[in-house]
Amino acid sequence: MASTHDYKIDSRNKDIQIYLNGDFFHRSEAKVSVMDSGYLLGDGVWEGIRLHKEHLVHLDKHLERLYDGAKAIEMEIGISKDEMKTAIKQTLEKNQMESDVHIRLIVSRGIKATPYQHPKVTIGEPTIVIIPEYKKANPALKTEGITLGTVKTIRDNRIQDPRINSLSKHNCIAACIEAEKMGVDEGLMLDPNGNVATCNSTNFFIVLNQEVWTSSGEYCLNGITRSSIINLCKENNVPIIEKDFLLENVHGACEVFVTGTFAGVIPVLSVDGIMIGDGVRGPLTKQLQEWYELELEKIAS
Repeated sequence: MASTHDYKIDSRNKDIQIYLNGDFFHRSEAKVSVMDSGYLLGDGVWEGIRLHKEHLVHLDKHLERLYDGAKAIEMEIGISKDEMKTAIKQTLEKNQMESDVHIRLIVSRGIKATPYQHPKVTIGEPTIVIIPEYKKANPALKTEGITLGTVKTIRDNRIQDPRINSLSKHNCIAACIEAEKMGVDEGLMLDPNGNVATCNSTNFFIVLNQEVWTSSGEYCLNGITRSSIINLCKENNVPIIEKDFLLENVHGACEVFVTGTFAGVIPVLSVDGIMIGDGVRGPLTKQLQEWYELELEKIAS
């Protein structure tokens, strides 16, 4: 099966240096304690950031989301955004990386005195990890696309705020496992009211009645690439609507696509075994891919 995170294995990743609380460690030596909040409880936040031609794409937006997420779970990151930028750039310089790099930035609440969920038993400063890897998305995905299936796992804010990029990813993992068992590439998740919310690892869009629709945003991650596509539609006079809509709208859509930091804009060829449009990448999806790539080039220029 395909995946929006498919990439070609790069041998250079075997020797990357990973940032851990101000120091660097070879990949094989980078470790956190079994008493760390992230390991014990998934207590923390993270970001995936793309390095394209020596430029960190939408870095300010990623850091804003990281710090907003930390604030929402009442966690102090311990360093400023500028200091975090410096740490990221030091990590790239340490690895002599210039482009086609995906960075996983992880911040957990820190070391616990005992394996208990309450933040009061945290005895250390937050654990900050920066993992840079050479990763280039599979270019075939941009034309060949992926398949989706609607999963039973609900994107629900009664258990966990789905807008926070939390280390606790069980909700998405459960949807991912369901999708694999269904024989599709990703799971399409509904909200508690039966409306379409998001996919397990990407944001979701449809094209219907010459309009682009995406969810209201209440039950999905506030994706950085999602925001870029919304803005690109507005700049190019493409009607874009953030609204609640149903699965039947998806099945009757002219085009469907998903977005994410790593892969960008990826067409969806079928949902629940129902072919979307002609079963190939649609013209508006192709146009949005081109506009998004142009935006990346502007950032890098």
